[in-house]
Amino acid sequence: MNLFEPTRAAGLARLSQFVAAAGRHYQNTRNADLGPDDRSNVSALSPYIRHRLVTEEEVLQAVLARHSPAAVEKFIQEVFWRSYFKGYLESRPIIWANYRQALATIKLQGGLLKAFDAATSGHSGIECFDVWVKELIQTGYLHNHTRMWFASIWIFTLRLPWELGADFMYRHLLDGDPASNTLSWRWVAGLHTKGKTYLARPDNIETYTQGRFTPTGLARDAVALEEPALPATQKILPMPDVFSGGDFGLLLTEEDLHAETWGVNASHVAAIAGVAATSARSAQPVSPLVTQFVNLALADGLKRASEKFKVPAQTLPSLAPEAILVWAKANSLKTLVTTYAPVGPVAEQLLILREALKSSGITLVELQRAFDSAAWPHASKGFFAMKEKIPFLLENIAEATRSQLSLI
Repeated sequence: MNLFEPTRAAGLARLSQFVAAAGRHYQNTRNADLGPDDRSNVSALSPYIRHRLVTEEEVLQAVLARHSPAAVEKFIQEVFWRSYFKGYLESRPIIWANYRQALATIKLQGGLLKAFDAATSGHSGIECFDVWVKELIQTGYLHNHTRMWFASIWIFTLRLPWELGADFMYRHLLDGDPASNTLSWRWVAGLHTKGKTYLARPDNIETYTQGRFTPTGLARDAVALEEPALPATQKILPMPDVFSGGDFGLLLTEEDLHAETWGVNASHVAAIAGVAATSARSAQPVSPLVTQFVNLALADGLKRASEKFKVPAQTLPSLAPEAILVWAKANSLKTLVTTYAPVGPVAEQLLILREALKSSGITLVELQRAFDSAAWPHASKGFFAMKEKIPFLLENIAEATRSQLSLI
């Protein structure tokens, strides 16, 4: 079942359809999961924003053109939650490294394997959870409130390692994002805000699913998980690369598929290529639905970039240096331009690629969007610190977007 057409046009159409409901209707009804056939109370834009088929700026501009900031305050906050998580993880990459390391060391065998298989096949015995598992697998999407219930039941009722649950969800979500997914699971477990957990309660589930589910047998308390203290020193947020000029190749990844707004000099685009890296999400198989969505979204991004810059575009097999070097040399490229990839699989691969290209005399330039540069510095603590800055950020981002000159 594919509820999301993987194109920018479809994302813009969904945004246009939602804008009128972004105010009081969204604020009053957003926590309700009405089921996969009715997402009228939420935007369902996350798969498009995740891959920047539609950008955060466009979403904010659209709702603010129709409503006052006060009327859409709650929706605006939800847009910034994604930026908050990205900025937070960007300054604490050790969290991502620890999560990946933990996954690699968990031994799925014996009783753990049996419980894991039951949970991920929709045979846990908890009706609502089993329905959500099947919905996630079949659609690649879950309501945000349901994701919290799901994680809570996984951790506190089924008592399965949170890392396995985060990995399972990341492998199946069309909007799967390293930062949002990892940190949301940690928040539920009491690791993000130390000691603060989220407990899935039967009455809450019954209320917000409008009586579709009245679960029994759920954990009655949620004792926060513990871990070794993280280093106090945070990583300094990245500065955007600067490139002085000359011809270059555009390299699109699933992190940003709207090259038309990268701010590049169209007359110097000599070649365009794109790479999907969904298989790097996990050592376990990634959902075919996710792979298909990203591949088609990439094709859409390449088509639009080709039309914009009047240069043929092609899909490359991987971000492996060998594949990129073949393309770069075939097009006599000395500079490749992409967008900065936040902490996650694509960033890991770009780091390897950068060094390999450098040894071959090719420069990799990673542009950073003004939206990220403005928002991420305010994600050093809890979300409240960013929330207070939202009015300033809205003006700052609008001004940066208006005045951003061509970087190349």
